[in-house]
Amino acid sequence: MAIPTTEAFAHPSEERRVLDEWERLVHGGEPERDRVRGVIAESWLRCRDKAVDPELARAPGTLDDAEFRRFRERYRTLLEASAPVMSAARDFLSDAGKILLLTDAAGIIIGVEGDAKTRDRANDIALVPGAPWSELATGTNAIGTALAVGQPVQVHGAEHFCEGIKCWTCSAAVVRDPVDARILGVLDVSGTSDTYSRQTLAFVVSAAAQIEARLKQLELAERFRILDSCVSLLSLAHSDGVILFDRRGFAIKANGQAAATLSTSGLALAGAHPLRVNALNLEEPARSERLPDWLPAARVEPVLDRGERIGTFVVLAPSSVRGAKPSRPARAPPVAGAFDAVVGRSGTLRDAVARARMLAPARTPILLLGETGVGKELFARGLHAAGNDASGPFVALNCAGLSRDLLASELFGYADGAFTGARRGGAAGKIEAAHGGTLFLDEIGEMPIDLQGHLLRALEQGEIYRVGENQPRKVQFRLVSATNRELRDEVAAGRFRMDLYYRVAVTSLRIPPLRSRPEDIDALAEHYLRVFADERRAGPRALSPEARAALQTYRWPGNVRELRNVMEAVGLVTIEDVVAWADLPEEIRTASTPAAGDGEGAGPPAGPGGDLRGAEAEAIRVAMRLEGGNLTGAARRLGIAKSTLYAKIRSLGLTGDLTAVRGKGVRGSSGGRSRSS
Repeated sequence: MAIPTTEAFAHPSEERRVLDEWERLVHGGEPERDRVRGVIAESWLRCRDKAVDPELARAPGTLDDAEFRRFRERYRTLLEASAPVMSAARDFLSDAGKILLLTDAAGIIIGVEGDAKTRDRANDIALVPGAPWSELATGTNAIGTALAVGQPVQVHGAEHFCEGIKCWTCSAAVVRDPVDARILGVLDVSGTSDTYSRQTLAFVVSAAAQIEARLKQLELAERFRILDSCVSLLSLAHSDGVILFDRRGFAIKANGQAAATLSTSGLALAGAHPLRVNALNLEEPARSERLPDWLPAARVEPVLDRGERIGTFVVLAPSSVRGAKPSRPARAPPVAGAFDAVVGRSGTLRDAVARARMLAPARTPILLLGETGVGKELFARGLHAAGNDASGPFVALNCAGLSRDLLASELFGYADGAFTGARRGGAAGKIEAAHGGTLFLDEIGEMPIDLQGHLLRALEQGEIYRVGENQPRKVQFRLVSATNRELRDEVAAGRFRMDLYYRVAVTSLRIPPLRSRPEDIDALAEHYLRVFADERRAGPRALSPEARAALQTYRWPGNVRELRNVMEAVGLVTIEDVVAWADLPEEIRTASTPAAGDGEGAGPPAGPGGDLRGAEAEAIRVAMRLEGGNLTGAARRLGIAKSTLYAKIRSLGLTGDLTAVRGKGVRGSSGGRSRSS
């Protein structure tokens, strides 16, 4: 049989040695392991044992166009995830004279990019879409051998099993599912043997990792879509055991009752072998919704989004819901004014409150999203007060700024003698304290990843271990968590557990920043002014027009918390009933000083060079001119007391201006009536 030659072995004798061992194999002998790489020798033996034809010149049994279109549709998620990688590699591979191929888990090619001339040559060996490149079909090659061993593989020239492919070089890496790590397909770079490079394998491994990262992002988005679409179904399942499955039949959410059923069967949502029910696999054309006997269901409902079925909602039969539950305090009726502390009339805020009211009766975990200072704890308290466990405790803990050990003891408690300085007899943690009520974990994205697994166990199994203790303690609580991070990005970066994300973000509620709802600023400012005035039985209770304008102009990077602090500070230094522009903090006055104007209600104009004293002086001149020198009217216009205005006139050296304005007022008055203070 004719033997093709290659040029990329370090020395021709190396290639000859590999060819000699291959000939020994195909004539019934055993290759010598010290003369050929182990991964290649083992692949050759598999091919011979499966009766692969060593004289094969091309891949057999390529799908026709119609079959391939139907086949490719099954892999739209993998194709979507790989599209950026395939596109980015196009120019690079064209310059290198290579092609990039994507296959399914059986080695059938579903996508090709790269050098046009190389693609033409690839037609000769059927290295084309729809062709099978498993070891069983086409012998030893990077695609098929990577699938066989589950590892990156480079196969060059004479190392191929089939004679017609020995003038090619290829490097491949498997692409794995982010949920259960099963192989989804292979990414391969191929070219004629003269394009061989050791670095190609590193490139394809990196590219496969990019596809897996993209798959994880798509998986997160899909699961979030499912969870968000079934809020109403979850909220109705107060006492039933429910499990939510994605389109592939993987369980992504189970409430406490269903988790107890799963645990008695030795199953769980998280771990190395996630629960999957093939009967609920929507991607399989011949799927059936007959559930296994160990999972008796009262009903099975589709989860729909814009008419598309994206998952399955299973309610377990009542008799199947087993497992001891800790006793709960008697429930109190929800509080009607639970969200009264949330001040504002903007549409976005009212929408958030309405969604919170809808979610409050369900005991499902809720993730509050929003910038620092938007009022996430107010919403958490409202969710507790409007929920079915309002009579239970509300316990809050901020996960930021605490060391790993301190956060662990705060959250889970500790046993007697657990560490130096531990309280005699130990102490309960915040989770135990929240039993029968609500636990609010602020900045949950700051929690160390090793503690996240312990929190997940508390949520799924309803039990915790105190630090230094070996006996579990039963707990039952409703979790409300909050973050100013995008947790899906944190999951993709490996800083937050995917399984915990799905557990804490059964549904989410985004609270808008203050700058996006300026119509709420006045109401919030006057609310806090009244609160602080009532506390001190003194202080301002209203805002001047100029102060209102300044507050509206400011961007409020600290949101509602910053506004509250500003109003508290203003209340401490202002003795009049109305807050004037000059009473506001410097950063707000600086950010809000508009251009000079004489119109009614015009704010303080900027002085020369932006000087604040100059701006204040000019504002007083404008007010005096508009009021004809009447200090009472000018003070009212500026929103300050007459005595304050007189003191500012003296400190700013405006006495002469006052005299001049009054003179003009006498001479210019109509009907002989003069203005005076």
